[in-house]
Amino acid sequence: MGRKILVSAGEASGDLYAALLVEELRRMEPDAEFFGCTGPRMREAGVRTVVDAADLAVVGLVEVLAHLPRIHGEFRKLLAAARESKPTLAILTDSPDFHLRVARRLKRDGIPVVFLVAPQVWAWREGRVKQIRRYVDRLLCIFPFEQGFFERRGVPAAYIGHPLSRLVRPKLTKTEFFRKHRLSADRPLITMLPGSRKGEATRHLPALLEAVELLNRERALNFVIPAAATAGAEFFESRIGRTPVKVIDGEAWDAMAHADVALAASGTVTVEAALLGTPMVTFYRVTALSWLLGKMLVRIPYYSMVNLVAERKIVPELMQAEMTGSRLAQEARRLLGNAGERERMKTDLAEVARALSSAEDPIERAASLVWGLAREEYRKEQVSHVS
Repeated sequence: MGRKILVSAGEASGDLYAALLVEELRRMEPDAEFFGCTGPRMREAGVRTVVDAADLAVVGLVEVLAHLPRIHGEFRKLLAAARESKPTLAILTDSPDFHLRVARRLKRDGIPVVFLVAPQVWAWREGRVKQIRRYVDRLLCIFPFEQGFFERRGVPAAYIGHPLSRLVRPKLTKTEFFRKHRLSADRPLITMLPGSRKGEATRHLPALLEAVELLNRERALNFVIPAAATAGAEFFESRIGRTPVKVIDGEAWDAMAHADVALAASGTVTVEAALLGTPMVTFYRVTALSWLLGKMLVRIPYYSMVNLVAERKIVPELMQAEMTGSRLAQEARRLLGNAGERERMKTDLAEVARALSSAEDPIERAASLVWGLAREEYRKEQVSHVS
C-alpha cells in the first residue's frame, strides 16, 4: 500500500490543477492513495471524496457569512478524515480562506502542507503571510512575481509556472465549432463568461443580457455561454429567457478561442483568454458591502490578472457600478468595430502568455516538489526513530 495524500480544492480552477497534479503523482508512485475535498476533475482522477468542493463555492466577504455553519461542518469532516487516515502530507489548492484554516489544524496534527496556487496576499490581506509562513511547508507559485515576494517574507516558495500555459488549446477548428453549435458563420461571435459559481453568475447575468439586447439591435451576432460544470447548462438556460444566447455545456476554451470578443468575469478565465489570444472585456460585481470592505483592503493598481502580469492596462475592467449592460455593450462594440484595436490587444495578450510560460512543465515541477517534501519527512521520521 502506497502513501496516503490528502488533496483539497475549493473551486473549478483549483480542481483542475489538483487533478492534474494527482495524475502526475500517481504516475510517479502508482500505489499512492488520494482523498479529500474534490470537484469533478479530481473525482475523475480517482481522488476519494470526503467533501464535495461545490459545497465551498461562495464568493464575497459578506456573502460567505450565511454559509459559515455549512462550511464549518465540511471543515470538520475533512479534518476528521485526515486524523483517521494519517496522510503523509496534504496538498491544499487555492481557496485560502478555507485552506489556511485547514493548514493550521493539519500542522497541529503533524501533517506537512503543500499549498498549490499562492494566496494573493500581495494584493490584499498581507497579514496572512504570517499564517502561510507558520503553517505551509512548500508554497507553489503560478505567477512569476510571487516567488520573490514570498521569499523576502520568509516563506519557502517555488515558482512552477502557470499550469494552464501548457493546457489551454481549442479542440475544434472555428468551422467545426460553429457547425457543431449551429452558429452563423457570417456573424461575429461574442462569448460570455459570467463566472463558474452560481452566485457570481447570478449577479453578472442581468447586465450581460442587457448588453446582448443592446448589441443585437445594432447588428446580427452570435452569443454563447459555455457553462462551467460547477453551474451547469440548465442553470443558465433557465435564466436567459428568449434572448439569442446559446448555452453550451463546457467547451469554454473553444468558445473563447473562436470568439471575436469575450466578456469575462475577472478570474482564471481571463488568463485562459489571454493564453488563447482572445480580445476581452473583464468585469466583476459583488454586494455593496463586500465591495466597500474590499476597497479598503485591496492594494493593487488593477483587478484583472492579465493587467497585473502585463503591469499596464491592456484589457478594460468594468468593476462594480461600472459593470452595466450599456458599458459592456460599449466596450464590446468598440472592439468589434476596430480591427486594429483587436490586433493590438492580441499582441499584448501574447506578451502575457509568454510571461506565464516556464521552461519546465508546471505540473511535473509541482509533483517533484511534493515527493521531495515527502522524502524529507520520511528521513526526519527515520532520524527521530533512531534517536
